[in-house]
Amino acid sequence: MMRLPPFTYLAPRRLEEATRLLADHGPTAVAVAGGTDLYPNMKRRQIEPKVLVGLRGLRELQEVRGDAEGGLRVGAGVVLHLFSEHPTVTQFYPVLARAAAAISNPQIRHMATVGGNLLIDTRCNYYNMPYWWRRAIHFCMKKDGDVCWVAPGGRRCWAISSSDLAPVMIALQAQVRLVGARDERTVPLEALYRDDGIAYLAKRPDEIMVEVLLPPADGRRATYWKLRRRGAIDFPILGVAAAVELEPDGTCRHARLVLGAVASRPVRCDAAERVLLGQRLVPEVIEAAAEAAWKPSKPLDNADLSLGYRKAMVRVYVRRALRELAGLPAAEGPGEEARGVRE
Repeated sequence: MMRLPPFTYLAPRRLEEATRLLADHGPTAVAVAGGTDLYPNMKRRQIEPKVLVGLRGLRELQEVRGDAEGGLRVGAGVVLHLFSEHPTVTQFYPVLARAAAAISNPQIRHMATVGGNLLIDTRCNYYNMPYWWRRAIHFCMKKDGDVCWVAPGGRRCWAISSSDLAPVMIALQAQVRLVGARDERTVPLEALYRDDGIAYLAKRPDEIMVEVLLPPADGRRATYWKLRRRGAIDFPILGVAAAVELEPDGTCRHARLVLGAVASRPVRCDAAERVLLGQRLVPEVIEAAAEAAWKPSKPLDNADLSLGYRKAMVRVYVRRALRELAGLPAAEGPGEEARGVRE
């Protein structure tokens, strides 16, 4: 049985108290809300904080406010189950409800939070293992070792982003408000992520994600397609988030396409977006965009299923997502590979 290491749990009641505690305790302290990712990582000794600063008592992290015209403000501490069933979210931002409902299982969604999924640790087959297993291979670069077993000759960690909400919120042009002990700032969510499996967040240790700010819905169409071995529990091994705005004649005036679980951060498919702009979402254009998204996608051998299959499914899932937004059938025929799930 894997057990938690000893730690001190602090339960601040005000945001400024929480940021001060994180600053005072420095690198020995970590913030925790639902803990559905942190606690298993602690049991595996992937992270060993001496102090946990609990965020469940901070009321400013627990609210969902706004509407379709003014945009949405989502507290980072909102539980995924409540978020996926919130009437404003389901009515005006249904893609977020879909993505949240695709995370893990009902028990986890009753504990895990919006902010926790956005900040979730990067994953790798060589890292997300028990301590004794990692010790047997002399650990890895991400924790206790100096070699990345995915690419042993390299000097960086290739652990992958495993958030379901991040690709969708980037596609919707979300921003996040970060509050630290000395200041606060609002940044585009896309700027929060780095392409580094270890230092994957551009966030100071003393900063707390307070809320996510979503722009007005403005008739935007969006969808999320997720690939995983099972229809529940599993992390994504590919996520495709797509958002478009169409003119009355069907011409695409705005497009965002974001891939998850193919790199250490969510990946914007700029070339595919350019293919869509100024065009109607007809099958030929969709196929060209899927090809443009497939080319730069380079999944590695550090997640479930084979890397060749996961790369092939980028083209398939991008095609399906765009066909859904265009109002076309997702599959083009019985010969198309149908492995995976769409939530």
